[in-house]
Amino acid sequence: MTVRVLVADDQDLVRTGLSMILDVQPGIEVVGQAADGRVAVEMARRLRPDVCLVDIQMPGLDGIEVTGLLAGRGVPDPVAVVVITTFDLDEYVHGALRAGARGFLLKDAGPALLVQAVHAAAAGDALIAPNVTRRLLAALAGSGPPGGPAQPVEPLTGREEEVLALVARGRTNAEIAAELFIGLTTVKTHVAGLLAKIGARNRVEIAMWAYDTGRVGSGAAPVPLPGRSARPAARRGRRLR
Repeated sequence: MTVRVLVADDQDLVRTGLSMILDVQPGIEVVGQAADGRVAVEMARRLRPDVCLVDIQMPGLDGIEVTGLLAGRGVPDPVAVVVITTFDLDEYVHGALRAGARGFLLKDAGPALLVQAVHAAAAGDALIAPNVTRRLLAALAGSGPPGGPAQPVEPLTGREEEVLALVARGRTNAEIAAELFIGLTTVKTHVAGLLAKIGARNRVEIAMWAYDTGRVGSGAAPVPLPGRSARPAARRGRRLR
């Protein structure tokens, strides 16, 4: 299935370059370009792309505002958003993920990682720059919502707790299935159950909730960076610088 992408960046050279990189990839089609946040929202609602690649700093509406309008809570038919920026700033990452982004990418990440981020977002997964992930989630663990993290509408089962921990560690569904010796369909069922029980919109928010509730973090075993595979480094390569 072809992944349809909208690229939004106010710099002509960057926007054109990103579009050219994506358009030559098998299974990816750039269906639109926008140089303004308001235009990006209008085009996304009209064209219904599978993924929106959005710059953090744009006129009209910035990337966080665009993300909230397209993928935020209460949006009836959300669009997957990957935020891309030159700036490695925690407030940008935090704001983007809280607004509903499925990924956060630095512009110097390279074509291969850009493509990975787009495919991950289209599949419902998340790719976040590893150099910001650990400190971001550590901060989220100590600065959750007032009154503590929301409790699940129903208690999590033992298996759901296992899947939760692995999602928070950045494992894919296939890797979770292999590690727990269960089927891929079963993993997807457990992930869907977690989303419903804790009120999360995506795997990033599952990871946030796991940190907020202390299920992973400083008191737990060392946590690999989300978005990193359990395969040997020579095969998987680096996700992001």
